[in-house]
This record gives sequence, C-alpha cells and structure tokens, in this order.
Amino acid sequence: MRYGKLLFALLGISMLATSCHTDVIIEDDFFEPTPVNTALTLEDFDLWYVDINATKGNGEVPFIQRAFTLTFDHGVLLANNNLVGIGKTGNGLGIDVASYGTHFGAVEIDHDLDGVWLLEVIALNGNTIELYSADTNTSYIMRGYQQNTFDYDQVFYDNLHYFLQEYEAWEKVYTSEVGAVNDFDDENFLAFLSGNDGSFFRSSVDGAGTSLVNLQWNYEGDYQVFDVPNDPSLKTLTLDYDFMGNDYFELYVIDDSTIELYHVASETIYEFQGRGYIQYLKSGKSAVKKRSKVKNSIMNVKRQRKM
Repeated sequence: MRYGKLLFALLGISMLATSCHTDVIIEDDFFEPTPVNTALTLEDFDLWYVDINATKGNGEVPFIQRAFTLTFDHGVLLANNNLVGIGKTGNGLGIDVASYGTHFGAVEIDHDLDGVWLLEVIALNGNTIELYSADTNTSYIMRGYQQNTFDYDQVFYDNLHYFLQEYEAWEKVYTSEVGAVNDFDDENFLAFLSGNDGSFFRSSVDGAGTSLVNLQWNYEGDYQVFDVPNDPSLKTLTLDYDFMGNDYFELYVIDDSTIELYHVASETIYEFQGRGYIQYLKSGKSAVKKRSKVKNSIMNVKRQRKM
C-alpha cells in the first residue's frame, strides 16, 4: 500500500509539474511580441501625413521631424522630406530612409542617419495613429491616406515657407515691362533660411548668372508667408529688410522650381527660379531642415494680380 500510495503521489506531482510547466509556456506565448497587428496597422495606408502642429512633448525624433509623409512598405520606411517633387518622387511615396520591424504595439526603426528608434504605436481611430518615443517623451500624430485620395497640392501650399528653403538661392529670371521702377528691380537673388530666431532672408544685387559660391549678399532681414481667407491658392510674402523698410508681394507657384512675385506697390511681376536644390537626407544636409509648429498668419487682403 505504501508503495502504491508513493507511486500515486509521484505521478500526481509529475502531472502537477507538467501542468504548471504548460501554464508557463502558455503565459510566455501570450506575452510574446507579435508583429502582425502592428504591421497591418502601419501598412494599411499608403501614406501617413505627419501633423506636425499636433506634436506633443518638447523633444523630437529627427527623421519624423523632417518628414511631411511616411510610408511603411513591408520593412522599408519611405519619406517625403521635400516639397520639391512631392507626388512624383518615389512614385509619390518619397525616398527610402530606413528599415523597420514591428513588435506587439511598437515599431523598431533603423534610420540611415539617425540610428535605431523604438516607437510605441497607438491607434487613435480608424485612420489616425500616435507614434510615441519614450526616449524623448514625444508623440507624433499621423493621419493615414490612400495615395489616390491624398491631396499633394494641399500639403504643398500648407507648407509653402519650407518650399522656399529647399533651394540654396532663387535667381530672378524675368521682370515685366509693366510696373513702376522700384528698389527691388536691382535685386537678382534671394535666399530663404530658417534659424533659432525664426525665418530670415538674404538678397543680392549680383548680376544674372553669378555662381552660388560667388554671391555677395547685400541685404538681409526677416520674411513671412501669409494665408489669405477664402483664397487657398494665394499666399502673400513680406520681406522686412533690416534698417530699410519692407516689400510686399503676392506669391504664386508656377512649378516646383519657379515662383512668381507680384510687387503690389509697383505692379511689377518677377519670376525666380530655384538654384542649388537641397534634397534632405540624400544631400547630407538633413540636419538643416526640421519642421516645427508653424501656422501661417492671416492677411485680410484681396488678390491684386490680374490673371
């Protein structure tokens, strides 16, 4: 009897141990990260628009801070970092900037310049996600779109001040015969830049065709781009010269390398072409441009340029 009881007890302990071990395995399986749901969420849309004005936190994730859109394409991260060529570069999805792998509720991104980042993925609704960086305590809100419904033109016009900064300089290539003589007639090059204190410009009276490396900047000051109510395709531009007053223009985009400035006071039309295109990331100048929370001021004016 004792032997039988002992054998029964050992069998019972063995079964209990096996049962406990099985429970542990199930528990481990339950918590094991799985990429399926996160991958489906990120790859469900062709493009994610980075709503930079909805960013929360004082830090940054550099490659998101630079991007207008991100695309998660089966392990390859694509980004539209430039407005020049947006909608055409990479068939509209941008350039290859990183590789990524997904975990349960997180994505690990190995960026070509910025290294490895682990970001929490939080679904806010059917087409909006939050990417949260615990390292920088920063959240980015991103809205998903299919490519055939994404409005590239709206992104372009909403961020026009960045477009002006995507060339090292703008060269005047046309001045209308109609229009009063004014000081701006002599200025042949403009450069739009950004710094810690805001947006500023430089201006040169060097002759047409001067190489960028030989340009001498004669004037400088602050610039600002304004929205006009009920006229989404019109932007206005002010050049506030240091110690010299300011110039006011209506700003029109002819194509992604040509702008038109209509000098309202003199009724003169100028065309400028971009020189020295800066492709962020590929050029190695990616650190120069970072998007920040910017909302254009409103200028209550009516279009003066006769089209």
